[in-house]
Amino acid sequence: MMELTVILLVSYLIGAIPSGVVLTRLSGATDVRKAGSGNIGATNVYRVAGKRLGILTLLADMLKGVVPLLAVQWLYSSEPKVLAWVAVALFVGHCYPVYLMFKGGKGVATALGIYLVLSPASVGIALLVFAFVLWRWQYVSLASICAAAVIPALVYGFERSLPIFIATLVIAAGVIYRHRGNISRLLDGSESRFKG
Repeated sequence: MMELTVILLVSYLIGAIPSGVVLTRLSGATDVRKAGSGNIGATNVYRVAGKRLGILTLLADMLKGVVPLLAVQWLYSSEPKVLAWVAVALFVGHCYPVYLMFKGGKGVATALGIYLVLSPASVGIALLVFAFVLWRWQYVSLASICAAAVIPALVYGFERSLPIFIATLVIAAGVIYRHRGNISRLLDGSESRFKG
């Protein structure tokens, strides 16, 4: 029990590393929390600090989901419950980081990294949904919400693991909840479109 508690705490602290803030500070760019939407995620970094830092933030946030989960999977390969708990801890860390007074990102890139480990096949289909919605309507937020909405069913269909499904459901619900402001702006027509 103590060992699992330590693993979850370390997972949370890794998930809480604010990649966008760190990368923009190291590059001398504007504090991403004080520009654009104020979000620390890749989309806002892309808008306020440029494509290169946006892509680096996306990759760093994804790796926060991939690397710890792979390590835990290697240590506890037969324990889907452990993987599920670690996945949620990583996601919560990104969204509510202790380093930034619990004001974090929306969790999309970190969730993507988590899903790449838990169910790669599901990610492939969810990315197609994301790409289609982004191409058709040009809203990153809408594409993220749609991809989050479909992935729990995909994960259950491919993995047939109740703990992994529940973790996926919690993370997907968290992504959608974190986009509640975007949903309001989508409904009133004030949401910013993505310009690649």
